[in-house]
Amino acid sequence: MEKVFVAQKVAKKLMVTEAAVDGALVEAADLMSVMLAARKDVNTSLVFADDCQVKLMDAMKALSEARTAMVAVHNELNEAKLRLGIRTRMDWEEKPRGAATTETELRAVV
Repeated sequence: MEKVFVAQKVAKKLMVTEAAVDGALVEAADLMSVMLAARKDVNTSLVFADDCQVKLMDAMKALSEARTAMVAVHNELNEAKLRLGIRTRMDWEEKPRGAATTETELRAVV
């Protein structure tokens, strides 16, 4: 298989993984919001379920560190691509949800 197509496969998986980490961080933040509102809704003290909130913050910190690591992976893969002599540009544009999607274009530059 040509290097450019292998690079494209890796790039697509990288973008999906980056989006998954971001999505997990968003979900965790939403969970925190819901937990804090729930505590208020049932009229309990600040100390009620504080250990759960602390553990969720630990999880969010870990997700944030994972996101930082994924950025590093992205940069390292970009360097690896250049070392392999692959000079490509991924035309990546986020589409609004529900919008028609098109194939990502990858072209070799000679």
